[in-house]
Amino acid sequence: MRAFTQGGFADIRRVHEWNKGFAKDPRFGARYEQMAGEIGRSLDFMASAGVDPDAFKTVDFYSSHEALILEYEKALTRIDSRTDLPYDVSAHFVWIGERTRQLDGAHMDFASKIQNPIGIKLGPKSTVEDALAMIQKLNPNNEPGRLTFITRMGASLIREKLPALVKAVTDSGAKVLWVCDPMHGNTYEAPSGYKTRKFDDVMDEVRGFFEVHKALGTHPGGIHIELTGDDVTECVGGGEQILESDLATRYESACDPRLNHTQSLELAFLVAEMLRDH
Repeated sequence: MRAFTQGGFADIRRVHEWNKGFAKDPRFGARYEQMAGEIGRSLDFMASAGVDPDAFKTVDFYSSHEALILEYEKALTRIDSRTDLPYDVSAHFVWIGERTRQLDGAHMDFASKIQNPIGIKLGPKSTVEDALAMIQKLNPNNEPGRLTFITRMGASLIREKLPALVKAVTDSGAKVLWVCDPMHGNTYEAPSGYKTRKFDDVMDEVRGFFEVHKALGTHPGGIHIELTGDDVTECVGGGEQILESDLATRYESACDPRLNHTQSLELAFLVAEMLRDH
């Protein structure tokens, strides 16, 4: 990964060389080339303004996972020799899931004691009181970047449940980053027994997330996606129109269903367009 991120493969100036197969698809090619052209013109402008072109050559890469198995996380916790403070070196960023975020539980206690940036999953049953109590528990000094709320409301509830949480947290003055997880709130079991998600639901929850933040004048900070570059058939819908009856064709996940290569790029287009309009 370091070789790819630091060796020039991720150079944004190569945007026209990325995803050539996707660009050839008549359903997406024109939009892709238009966006790539806009990026190219922006880079040319910055270069003419004196921006160092090598600044676009590399990207930063960080690791993240759910801090679920505490025996594992504790075994990989170290004391920093410079500050004498504990860091969980299993990842840069760890999060606590919706099912293990009890305020007096062991997972929250562990998260409160390490110095890593911490994420908390918030589902549709999360209350304003929950959110404010977790802020006090995990970030009493209101340090920017310390705490991220990752919302997983489901497409049908995002516009109903999220506004009150965002407004209350914003009014409290807490410095929190908001991230959308449009995957986990939209999972269901197909008649064939496969766990799946509808691509349209994933897209709609992302749209709802942006709409809520735009209405409140707050900042949509990121998205949390489960995806693969392989052409799997794990989520239904998308440009390839994967059906529930197609799931068995290439269902390779050992856990949760992932967006495939084409679906991931479709979602990337949506997010890029919404960021441009936000």
